[in-house]
Amino acid sequence: MARIPAGVELDLGATAKALAADRAARAAAEATADGVLVSLGGDVAVAGDSPAAGWSVGLADDHAAPFPADAPAVSLQSGGLATSGTCVRSWATARGRAHHIIDPRSGAPAGTPWRTVSVAAASCLDANTASTAAMVLGDDAPDWLAQRRLPARLVRNDGSVVFVAGWPGEAEAA
Repeated sequence: MARIPAGVELDLGATAKALAADRAARAAAEATADGVLVSLGGDVAVAGDSPAAGWSVGLADDHAAPFPADAPAVSLQSGGLATSGTCVRSWATARGRAHHIIDPRSGAPAGTPWRTVSVAAASCLDANTASTAAMVLGDDAPDWLAQRRLPARLVRNDGSVVFVAGWPGEAEAA
């Protein structure tokens, strides 16, 4: 049982989406006795046998926008991949730009150098949790991810990219 103070709201939508992707992939693989890839709003889960070269998964700052022709892609053999970012769910305030990733230490939008963090993990749920935590951790994220051996791609607000823990080689999306 978990207790939260009165007035506190939890939005578990992203976590639920990642868990749903994991469960849907597992169920589809069992039902078809084949490999499957499930993508729910950019959260990706794979189950069963993957193609020989793995599943090609494109990466973008906005999963709902038209996919850029020159966007990078990675090969996913198993588990899950999730990206957290500040590019889509953001808005202007009197104090400047705000976004939906909240730092629990302050209760305010996380002050982060990253515009997106993509993580590959044993499950989509694990990847989603780690990518959001990395956004909140800011400059400490690469070390935190490396200590946990979680392959990750972190894109700074200026567009420069940091790769962590054996992130798979990138190629242009097919």
